[in-house]
Amino acid sequence: MKLWRTPLDIDKFTTPHGEVHIIPARCKGCNLCVRYCPCDVLEISDEMNEKGYHPPRAARPEDCVVCRLCELICPEFCIYTVEVEEGEES
Repeated sequence: MKLWRTPLDIDKFTTPHGEVHIIPARCKGCNLCVRYCPCDVLEISDEMNEKGYHPPRAARPEDCVVCRLCELICPEFCIYTVEVEEGEES
């Protein structure tokens, strides 16, 4: 995230990072998570689930800041995020 000014205490804080987990079988292709992700982490995948919908996929997982907006907005509860501590990324 680009800041328009640098805070004086920027060295005291770190930006959280997370992993996005998607359960494709639950997805009904509403694309709300893709549309409203503030960091553009998600995109529509080319794969289809067993219901015939295109679930989202994490196109830029390194940009996830664990805002959890995708979790809150998903009507089918098919997406969740987990905060990753520094040095723990796989």
